[in-house]
Amino acid sequence: MMRAFLPTPDDTDRIAAVFASTRPPRAIVHLRGDLGAGKSTFARALLRALGVRGAIRSPTYTLVERYPLDDGGDALHLDLYRIGDPGELEFLGLDASEGTLWLVEWPERGGRALPQPDIDVLLALEGDGRSLDAVAGSPVGDEWLARLAGHPHLHAFVPPR
Repeated sequence: MMRAFLPTPDDTDRIAAVFASTRPPRAIVHLRGDLGAGKSTFARALLRALGVRGAIRSPTYTLVERYPLDDGGDALHLDLYRIGDPGELEFLGLDASEGTLWLVEWPERGGRALPQPDIDVLLALEGDGRSLDAVAGSPVGDEWLARLAGHPHLHAFVPPR
């Protein structure tokens, strides 16, 4: 597990860039947190750091937005806040082998219809900033967290133990 504190929205952008620079070739990220905790901010910053240009739309109404990445892969950004039942995901026609990066907001609403996460990111309001907890959910996630821990820019966000 990795814990970080993000005092400002710019810090959310910076830590998302660290996630982007250490990303494995294929990954599934579940983004959890209350409304306003920074899930969409983190997703947008991660996509921007991976080379997405132009508008990065919130998938709140479309449920899924696709973005081409600089490395030739595709990112799928899902927001499941509006679905009432995990069975509704079938109508999206998604396949776990699609895309090289999945960013899933409100994954608890998708239940077992979603692929398991490589990393679960929990964002929460904390004082004037946000906390971020990242937990590996697979061997790919374990390796990703190890690369994050060794990144030289991460120390600015990680509180001392």
